[in-house]
Amino acid sequence: MPTIANAAVHTGAGESGLELTKVTVKDPGPGQVLVRMGASGVCGSDRHVLDGDWSMPSPTVMGHEGAGTVEAVGEGVTTLSPGDHVIMTWFYPCQQCSNCQQGKPWVCTGSRADECVLPDGTSAMTLGDAPAYPYLAVGSMSEYTVVPEQAAIKIPADVPFDVAALIGCSVATGVGVVINDAEVKPGRSAVVIGAGGVGLCIIMGLALAGANPIIAVDVNQESLELARKFGATHTIIAGEDLGAQVREVTETGADYVFEAIGRPQSIAQMPACLTSGGTAVIVGLPPEDSPFQLDALAFAESGKKLLGSNYGSTIPARDFPLLAGLYLNGKLPLDELITHRFGLDRVNEAFTLMREGARGRSVIVF
Repeated sequence: MPTIANAAVHTGAGESGLELTKVTVKDPGPGQVLVRMGASGVCGSDRHVLDGDWSMPSPTVMGHEGAGTVEAVGEGVTTLSPGDHVIMTWFYPCQQCSNCQQGKPWVCTGSRADECVLPDGTSAMTLGDAPAYPYLAVGSMSEYTVVPEQAAIKIPADVPFDVAALIGCSVATGVGVVINDAEVKPGRSAVVIGAGGVGLCIIMGLALAGANPIIAVDVNQESLELARKFGATHTIIAGEDLGAQVREVTETGADYVFEAIGRPQSIAQMPACLTSGGTAVIVGLPPEDSPFQLDALAFAESGKKLLGSNYGSTIPARDFPLLAGLYLNGKLPLDELITHRFGLDRVNEAFTLMREGARGRSVIVF
């Protein structure tokens, strides 16, 4: 029988708040699993939708960082069983396109996650008589959701759901961009612009990789104090000449610069922070249609590299259990990322705190 679930729904353009209402969640079909949510992260990507920066089908059941328990499985599901603890990936792979076949699911060309639908083009959620669209085909701000089998990754049951939810997006992105994309080596210098949720995870990844120095940049002193807690060796209050500020620490500039905010202005500052031959990595996701200026001649003559990172080049089936294991072994202090926990009925308060510049991460717990 279909399940009735409480959910946080974005009704469409012009509405920055969320409506708490009930949605109907269908039974899982072939290749699908029904998940009872344990926790959902409150991420900046959700806020982009609420604030009108990104377009999504509506009504949208928000949330894409989620972890929970498998309640039921559809026909043909072989990797999961009821009772399994899982993390959802917000970009489920089609497993058939050329990129998937080459082991690059983060750039899958056959996924329909961006359309907020299942692989067959349908949604398992309805609001009244009309379809409701789980954000990025997850919809983790609902008590229950249905996702494709390949979007739910089994993890050890002793990983708390609030920590597990963050592994599904910000942790995988932040640690992944260091290890998978930039391939940072021990002793290399790095700058992280933006000490928010993803930025702090990048700093944890850099500490794990043995980078030195690790320079955190932000406009907020409290954020920088938190960055030191996760491995930053130096902190900078961002100024107009960020490159000069970085060279006060590194002399010739950093080997790597990661932008974790998604602001064209700070992305444009990255080349000035790099040493010759260094690598600038765009991690933060800006609003749609956000160009930035680059002195192409100077960039080329100094042999610098510009890299775009999507999801930290994460392979969820491989990386989620790996990250969970690092957490359980004390290598990633993910508990300390979480500064606020809310029930679903306080989800709008969580987004208000984010807009006001709250430090760390907020999580919805069910």
